[in-house]
Amino acid sequence: MNRLLWKCAVATITIIILVFDLAAPFRVVAMDLISEQAVGKPTFEVDASWPKPLPNKWAVGEIGGTCVDAQDHVFIVNRGNLTPREKEQAISAPPVIEFDSQGNVLNAWGNRGVLPNSIHGCFVDSEGAVWVAGNADAIVQKYSHDGSKLLLQIGSKGLFDTSDGTLTGAPLNSSHTLLNRPASIAVDPINGDIYVADGYGNRRVVVFDRTGRFLRQWGRQGTKAEVDAGVGSVFLEVVHCVVLGNDGLVYVCDRRADRVQIFDKSGRFLKSIFVAKGTGAHGGWLPGGDLEQTPDLWGSAFGVAFSPDTTQEFMYVCDGGNEVVWILDRASGRVLSSFGRPGHQIGAFHFLHSIAVDSQGRVITGEVVGGRRVQRFTLAPAV
Repeated sequence: MNRLLWKCAVATITIIILVFDLAAPFRVVAMDLISEQAVGKPTFEVDASWPKPLPNKWAVGEIGGTCVDAQDHVFIVNRGNLTPREKEQAISAPPVIEFDSQGNVLNAWGNRGVLPNSIHGCFVDSEGAVWVAGNADAIVQKYSHDGSKLLLQIGSKGLFDTSDGTLTGAPLNSSHTLLNRPASIAVDPINGDIYVADGYGNRRVVVFDRTGRFLRQWGRQGTKAEVDAGVGSVFLEVVHCVVLGNDGLVYVCDRRADRVQIFDKSGRFLKSIFVAKGTGAHGGWLPGGDLEQTPDLWGSAFGVAFSPDTTQEFMYVCDGGNEVVWILDRASGRVLSSFGRPGHQIGAFHFLHSIAVDSQGRVITGEVVGGRRVQRFTLAPAV
């Protein structure tokens, strides 16, 4: 009887939302999944005790990336862009900060003059090296785990893959040695190949071998019509993330197309998973160079992470357009539930930007613009 009443209550809530919130269909989706959450799908609660307060009066700027190593240590990369008031009262934190699983600062490092400008993206490879990129620069860098050594750099700082080599030049999307505002990195644990989402200036995924030698690339600027028709290997402005799954596939955030595109490692397009379709902002460039506008400037597919089980049953997509984390069945791409909401309170998001998951299934998020913080969410006890 109680189960029947619960189902009726859920149905009533869903009907009310559908009637009164038709103007915001992707918000309806999140609310319409209450029944899914009630039958054992993962639910999360914010860990208000993590991280611990930063030492030395440090304050962070925008969190450009979050990543986790094999010991469940969390790395954040921050841009140091403090507000004028913060500059008066606080000290800019080092660019890279490492926390232990209890939230204590273990290490902090980085020279902003050497690191990429507007640091963006963070990845710890299977050997413990830390990788970063920068969406106002043209380099990807690999550091030793403690940050004491720069082990590899792809690209030349300040020299872009554009018509004149500058940040403002026309993107060429073609160089074997230069990048153009890269956003994200993933490294294949099998052979060390380096996958780069070269996606704020260019519109491609580019792959290098472990020494930095060019191997292949795929992707170009697309249009909204192509996306609506299901065309793969085209991107609407920002190629925001690249992630390798245990299934041997490559998951790529086509942010403003509101989709995650899935490829094999050779670059063959397999399928798209749309998330909160209709959020995205920008349909790309029309013939003649005019900008094709759609209503919102952000899109939904900002970052991807997976549950830590071997089969990676769940895929998590952080959505800075709607300020939620979507939980999907990875194999089917079906949205199961979500958590988060817009706001500045604990557990809410203001410009959610990056996501990582540790071995215990805890979700770590980073925010930029007005959010400028890292949060951790733990799996809630089953009910």
